[in-house]
Amino acid sequence: MTSTTHHPDLRSQLETLTTEAFRPELAEIDQSPTLDIARVMNGEDAAVAAAVAERLPEIAAAVAAIAARMARGGRLIYAGAGTAGRLGVLDASECPPTFNTAPGQVVGLIAGGAEAMVTSVEGAEDSAELARADLDALGLTADDSVVGVSASGRTPYAVGAVEHARARGALTVGLACNRGSALAAAAEHGVEVVTGPELITGSTRLKAGTAQKLVLNMISTITMIRLGKTYGNLMVDVRASNEKLRARSRRIVALATGAPDDAIERALTATDGEVKHAILTLLADVDGPTAARLLEDSGGHLRAALAAARG
Repeated sequence: MTSTTHHPDLRSQLETLTTEAFRPELAEIDQSPTLDIARVMNGEDAAVAAAVAERLPEIAAAVAAIAARMARGGRLIYAGAGTAGRLGVLDASECPPTFNTAPGQVVGLIAGGAEAMVTSVEGAEDSAELARADLDALGLTADDSVVGVSASGRTPYAVGAVEHARARGALTVGLACNRGSALAAAAEHGVEVVTGPELITGSTRLKAGTAQKLVLNMISTITMIRLGKTYGNLMVDVRASNEKLRARSRRIVALATGAPDDAIERALTATDGEVKHAILTLLADVDGPTAARLLEDSGGHLRAALAAARG
């Protein structure tokens, strides 16, 4: 609702949020030398990782639950408005090239749609109904996981997405940057990373946004590790869609196998550029079709496929 009758209520809500608090000691920061402002910002940012560290048990529990659902074919869906929504879209868009996820396997929903990535869409974040419609358009199932993201923890779009997803039996995670948030309370897994008042009052693209980026990195990366998308700390599911990634593919095979360059080229040629398959042909001394079968039988987990080939 954007009626003026609700403005006093909203103002009083914002005044109770840590992320919106005013810092009198910074009231004249615009008078400071540029280097001093940079030092203050850098000091502020240094505290973000510690705030995330306090919530690692909750983050780990959420990731384990997400990975279990995705292993059954479920999707990972982020939902947020403004900066939070953009960060979800960013994280989702980076999963296909990094982990070779299928189209639609990781989804970022932003209030107001694609237009809201670059411009403000008036009123979109205030609509829980819009969140429900966006999730219904995806054909949400009980195997899916929905992560609502909101610095304030009260954004109707994020809270509405989590409430609707939970009612549909999907796994829900609420990522907020204030304690006692409605978003965390609405979700099965609440994660409240309290980063404190911002350098610029209420500018939650700063510390809160950095915290959200760190947590979303953890959610997607550790989930993909659990799903067998890596071998050790190597991106063995990387999609070689350009020359840089083709070079990275060759390097990954080299690091995993220690094989000479000519053997690596033969293996990648024999497996149509599939890094996992190439590694398996080299380490287990099997041909391309056998490597493909072993990986299919192991659900794409390279370590399990190696054990089966050697066993």
